[in-house]
Amino acid sequence: MIKVSNNAKSKIAQLMTEGGFNAESDYVRVGVKSGGCSGLSYELDFDNAMKDNDKLFEDNFVKIVVDKKSFLYLIGTTLDFSGGLNGKGFVFNNPNANRTCGCGESFSL
Repeated sequence: MIKVSNNAKSKIAQLMTEGGFNAESDYVRVGVKSGGCSGLSYELDFDNAMKDNDKLFEDNFVKIVVDKKSFLYLIGTTLDFSGGLNGKGFVFNNPNANRTCGCGESFSL
């Protein structure tokens, strides 16, 4: 399961509308790929279709799709949004990550 904070929910709804997506019926696609300074990096995008190997979750009225391989790395993760002075953007609070880079966009297990 992936959780979505209230801050992330608000920003997702705004960005989906600006991008021509419907926050009530379309999806936030979350994934993990090789790369980044710690070995793995997060991917975040919007989508209006599910693929065969996707898992669907809903938290805080946000529909999230994750491919099965990425899901193994993301179990228990909370998606948040930070608009503070130290940076602005989506933050993945991943309890499975042993190490994260300074920018928070990559991690290792």
